[in-house]
Amino acid sequence: MFRVANRAIGHGKSVFIIAELSGNHNRSLARALKLIDAAADAGADAVKLQTYTPDTMTIDSDKKEFIVQSNPAWKGKTLYRLYEEAHTPWKWHAQLFAHAKKRGLICFSTPFDSTAVDFLETFRVPLYKVASFEVVDIPLLECIGKTKKPVIMSRGMATIAEITLALKTLRSAGCPEVALLQCVSAYPAEPAEMHLATIPDIRKRFKVSAGLSDHTLSSDVAVAAVALGACIVEKHITLRRADGGPDASFSLEPAEFKSLVASVREVETAIGVPSYERSKGEKENLVFRKSLYIVQDVKKGERFTKENVRSIRPGYGLPPKEFARVLKRRATKGLKRGEALAEHMIA
Repeated sequence: MFRVANRAIGHGKSVFIIAELSGNHNRSLARALKLIDAAADAGADAVKLQTYTPDTMTIDSDKKEFIVQSNPAWKGKTLYRLYEEAHTPWKWHAQLFAHAKKRGLICFSTPFDSTAVDFLETFRVPLYKVASFEVVDIPLLECIGKTKKPVIMSRGMATIAEITLALKTLRSAGCPEVALLQCVSAYPAEPAEMHLATIPDIRKRFKVSAGLSDHTLSSDVAVAAVALGACIVEKHITLRRADGGPDASFSLEPAEFKSLVASVREVETAIGVPSYERSKGEKENLVFRKSLYIVQDVKKGERFTKENVRSIRPGYGLPPKEFARVLKRRATKGLKRGEALAEHMIA
């Protein structure tokens, strides 16, 4: 568990819900600000940016290996063109951070190289996100670790060995806490590919807080993840999928995101803590348990039998576990049909 801006994050705490802006601003600062408003109105805890430029991510080349061959939303574009369209201009960051703070959101970002880390440090960001594709970028992890800020890292595509090395690198460099998110780096991801059972395994295997970075098309997977112990949920948000954009196809619209938050909050409340105590409603319903009742008139001194005593509802009589003992005894007084059997009635 760790704390960010007085917010406790970890198992046993309220789920930390992150709205990922990514490239859904569609190169409009006004739209980016509206996305922050939408995240706040939906009840998110935090909003996350991505900090890079096309030149820090790749080079401008149209060679075959620089052209995206998969993912329908991006297919056919060069990497440079994709990142040119999707990146959040660095000159926007100050205004985005300020607006998020004004709306009560924790704002942080995913840096993709050391220059982005240096830039984000000027904003005193409270934590960092490591994207799944960057799990293997050891120099970047060393740079992030040296900031001594907590890190949330997605594990999409990463093997156990790669995760182990990434965690060791971050910690050795000075990172105080790491949370690891189950993630499938497909856009969109299919629910059948999500393997949410990995979430409790992450927590046990790597001794970290575990969560989910979700690229599926609904909120069902995220809600299920919370039921399995996810203490962090990250989901992309857009104003309207119909507006398009690099990540729009697997993002939630504001009303959907609000519904996701409500569902997560309801589920985490329902999970509670291990308890065998009776709830208020259960205590009220104890009277509907079965108990021992006189079902035929019984004379004083008459023996109790299976014909004159039965275990029936309601629950005002002796508990059914006393039935065998009662059958060996006699009545202390005359009893009428419908009386709840009590100890003083038994000789």
